[in-house]
Amino acid sequence: MATPNYGYEKRQRELAKKKKKEEKLRAKAAGKPHDDSGEGNDAENPADTPAPEGNEPGNPA
Repeated sequence: MATPNYGYEKRQRELAKKKKKEEKLRAKAAGKPHDDSGEGNDAENPADTPAPEGNEPGNPA
């Protein structure tokens, strides 16, 4: 049975981490905020915001 090559696995993790970091830096330099938390400017995506009470279709106010 072959033994696991831990050095190779570690190098792959390091390369993936480095690639992700570089992508973040490129996005930041381009002025495109990359926010995975879902928080941000609501004015950018008005379709994602819920409608105010009383203005639902089929429900006269």
